[in-house]
Amino acid sequence: MNRLLALVGTLAATLAVTACSQSNAPAPATKPATMVKSTVAAASAATHINPLMQVSTLPFRAPPFNKISNGDFKPAIEAGMRRQLAAIKAIADNPAPPTFQNTLVAMEKSGQLLDRAMMVFNLLTSADTNPTLQKVQEEEAPRLAAHQDAIYLNEKLFNRVKAIYNKRDKLKLDPESRRLVTYYYNQFVHAGANLSVADKARLKQLNQEAATLSAQFVNKLLAANKAGALVVSDKSKLAGLSAAQIAAAADAAKARGLKGKWLIPLQNTTQQPDLSQLKNRAVRKRLYEDSWNRTERGGPNDTRATIAKLAKVRAEKAKLLGYPDFAAWKLVNQMAKKPATVDAFLAKLVGPATARARDEAGELQKLIEREGGKFKLQPWDWEYYAEKLRQQKYNLDENEIKPYFELNNVLTKGVFYAANQLYGITFKERHDIPVWQKDVRVFEVYDKDGSPLGLFYADYYKRDNKSGGAWMDNLVEQSKLLGTLPVIYNVTNFPKPPPGQPTLLTFDEVTTMFHEFGHALNGFFADEEYPSLSGTNTARDFVEYPSQFNEHWALYPKVLEHYALNYKTGKPMPKALLDKLLKAKYFNSGYDMTELVSAAELDMQWHELPASAPIQNVDTFQRAALKRTGVYMAQVPPRYRSSYFMHIWGNGYAAGYYAYMWTQMLCDDTYQWFLDHGGMTRANGQRYRDMILSRGNTENLAKMFRDFYGSDPKIGPMLKYRGLSGTSGT
Repeated sequence: MNRLLALVGTLAATLAVTACSQSNAPAPATKPATMVKSTVAAASAATHINPLMQVSTLPFRAPPFNKISNGDFKPAIEAGMRRQLAAIKAIADNPAPPTFQNTLVAMEKSGQLLDRAMMVFNLLTSADTNPTLQKVQEEEAPRLAAHQDAIYLNEKLFNRVKAIYNKRDKLKLDPESRRLVTYYYNQFVHAGANLSVADKARLKQLNQEAATLSAQFVNKLLAANKAGALVVSDKSKLAGLSAAQIAAAADAAKARGLKGKWLIPLQNTTQQPDLSQLKNRAVRKRLYEDSWNRTERGGPNDTRATIAKLAKVRAEKAKLLGYPDFAAWKLVNQMAKKPATVDAFLAKLVGPATARARDEAGELQKLIEREGGKFKLQPWDWEYYAEKLRQQKYNLDENEIKPYFELNNVLTKGVFYAANQLYGITFKERHDIPVWQKDVRVFEVYDKDGSPLGLFYADYYKRDNKSGGAWMDNLVEQSKLLGTLPVIYNVTNFPKPPPGQPTLLTFDEVTTMFHEFGHALNGFFADEEYPSLSGTNTARDFVEYPSQFNEHWALYPKVLEHYALNYKTGKPMPKALLDKLLKAKYFNSGYDMTELVSAAELDMQWHELPASAPIQNVDTFQRAALKRTGVYMAQVPPRYRSSYFMHIWGNGYAAGYYAYMWTQMLCDDTYQWFLDHGGMTRANGQRYRDMILSRGNTENLAKMFRDFYGSDPKIGPMLKYRGLSGTSGT
């Protein structure tokens, strides 16, 4: 039962983030890390033993990717559903009076086959998909939704859960077990267990329809991202890009059979990294418009009708469940609790963010005019002139920094080093664990006393069959009840350099690595009995807290000096360059926050639509929503346009994208606490691990934060660390 809601809610990648991101896709891998079996393997299907149907014998129960084939998923998923429903029926029909053990613990133990299959399936359909898996994804989405309903709308089962809940004060349960009682009761009620028979039937239809639409959106977006890549025939049009970037563009074009051309694939966000360097304004405009219009070209990859219908279905579901809109339903189990709380929180950010962004736009316009430009600043100009202005103000060039951010150094001497300094954990790379794609790396993680904590997979390079963005998730979750330690992966979309060349990162990409590993730490330090409460199984507006907190250590002097090493010489970043980097860290902060708040406002506006509202014209609605909330700026588009907003239509962040900013408030408060108590020390790290990272969802999350921080969250440190203090909007 532990992963059912999350598994149904996201058939693609989950944490992303950085939905944060989120937020939130290659040629088949080569053996032994292949997922797509050869024709020989297909011919021997009669003797093939489905590896998903049994517990893995690999260390930590890691999936045997070298043995899993496309054809294994459908039978494993469907068998997993059958087995779990049989177990649920036995629990519901048990003639013995309901007890914590024979009902809730039994439910926690159910569904292990389904979990095992779906965890691998979710990884592959987001990080290494193919048409066969996409077909299974669309077929199984409504069935998984129906499966969830068969459990949470089972009246006999709910009556047992309710009976335990009603006498919870007399059961003498430990705190985590008591939390599980409340968790299950709330999950059932939230899922519609109190509805009439007729309303339950209607709810099931809506859930299946929403799941189908969401799966369709994911696959349309993946195709649109691929089709939207910028292709140029004249190398001179790429002036401004480095030789390595141009070579990578040539390789990308060659991989698609575009001989003699150059291809720049799209990232998931509106703005694209190369816009900061491309000198040719017409090419910048093309790249920006390819990104902005990727899902709005008509044809099979256009998502507008899909998301407009999905928003309508979600609103109808909320009304059926007794809520004015989907956001009101969704937020009941979050820290914020109500849409009004989220709206008020975002409103506090709109003024400071847009005020700073307007100041930044004015500076960029003056720069354009100084250089003789006779045009008004446009979205495709912002990153280019911002980079120029940054160089002028701070004498800081992104290409000057990147040689000090080589991927392996950032990972092992930065991300891993920070974790060691704070928490005492260590890492050892393993080459004997099968992976899903040849570039994936695997590390065993050891606790401070040398005992094993789990396995960590790193999949960093962009591929055409990988969803955009970056995310973390589990392949195996920690649970004392089930006797499992965590198996965790991070996925990003960094451009892969030509063979033999180093992977040099931007500082934004460095931050992404720290962010996603913050999620991983939350999973590795999980110390729960019950899988439903373990690790990152927390509210959306809490789950991004550990990840965003971990970002702070990327610029912490002790850490930065340890990993910012020149990839050629091994020498540390010169102090003068380091000082410039630190001074420039708040540069463009108005733009950065405005694009985030714009996306969050879009999300809330879509999901505050009542069921009585007609199906929306997507583009008209978007513009009106941004103007209505005061965040609209022509030069600052939202980080995600509605039609390619993966976080809210495909990754479970509906009415939840605000969580990235909410948790910035939590993490900045926490970082300030660290600084006030001695900074990066093992004692501080242990306290944070004990009071936050290891606790999962075992107590009220607001209380958990208060116990660590000493009060409710304050927005002051957030405005400080996001470079928004002292603006005209504060």
